[in-house]
Amino acid sequence: MKKIVLILSMICMVLGAEAKTKYKYYPNTDLRPDRTIFLYVPTVKEAKQGLKAIPDPTHAKKAETLALTPVGDNGYRGEENMFDPNGATTGINEWARFDLYFPKESNGKMIIVTPGGGYNCVCHYIEGIYAADWFVERGYTVAVVKYRLPNGDCRIPLSDVHNVFRYAREHQQEWGVSKIGIIGFSAGGHLAASASVLYDDAVTRPDFSILVYPVISITKPFGHEYTGHKLVGEYTEQNTFKYNLYNMVTPDTPPTFMVLTADDAEVNPMNSISYYESLVHNKVPSELHIYQHGIHGFGFNYYKYTDNDWLYDARDNYFEALERWLNNR
Repeated sequence: MKKIVLILSMICMVLGAEAKTKYKYYPNTDLRPDRTIFLYVPTVKEAKQGLKAIPDPTHAKKAETLALTPVGDNGYRGEENMFDPNGATTGINEWARFDLYFPKESNGKMIIVTPGGGYNCVCHYIEGIYAADWFVERGYTVAVVKYRLPNGDCRIPLSDVHNVFRYAREHQQEWGVSKIGIIGFSAGGHLAASASVLYDDAVTRPDFSILVYPVISITKPFGHEYTGHKLVGEYTEQNTFKYNLYNMVTPDTPPTFMVLTADDAEVNPMNSISYYESLVHNKVPSELHIYQHGIHGFGFNYYKYTDNDWLYDARDNYFEALERWLNNR
């Protein structure tokens, strides 16, 4: 009997080791989504195959698909590639998807999360699942979007976000959700701001918007041109005007909370300031928080997941301000 138990224990240890080494990088949280929903995979069978093929452990045990027809084609083929511990993933195309997280008790609000990555990758650990962890603890339903990368076709990522909004609006009563907002980081902040000013209709319009060290402009003197070229390819007068998003703010733009640091070495703070000025000019309820120090990427990457808090001693102030603002939405 002891021999059988020993053999079974050894088998479990081997299987556990194999499971742990299936993926190269893991997030520093055990949270996993309740559902993973593919946007464009034709069948559930192919969606299940997709779960096995993607190098991403942050998915639900079962896959679903909406089997929608995608707008555009970014030209990426083959497998995705996760290349760093932040969950940065390139090559997202036909396996575009979103992970749904449900709280134990809903507060009636939902957040759609668009991680950053310069429109070259999606950093869905530090700007995805960690944000989901924070919001779920506070009663929010959360969708983290692993959107298709544009590769010069600016329609692609925004159409993915619009499709997530459509699905969420269709199911919000079932989930006990009355308001649906969006949060985006860096280039994902550009995508969240795009969703806030370039929505198709009331269904795809966010009820509120949170922009964390966002890219807003794609041209000089302060725009992030790398992100811009990844989004639109060659610049034209039309696409630079449209995707310098401060140009597109109207009185109907959703209430907006913005946070960044003055010493951001990656995205010039004037991105956020220019957008905030447009919000104020259009009388959109908004807040702008600029902390003195912090590394680009501080989002929700704090002591819970890492030894260092990239926002330093301003973390508590940031979270308190965000919670207060959200409570009024």
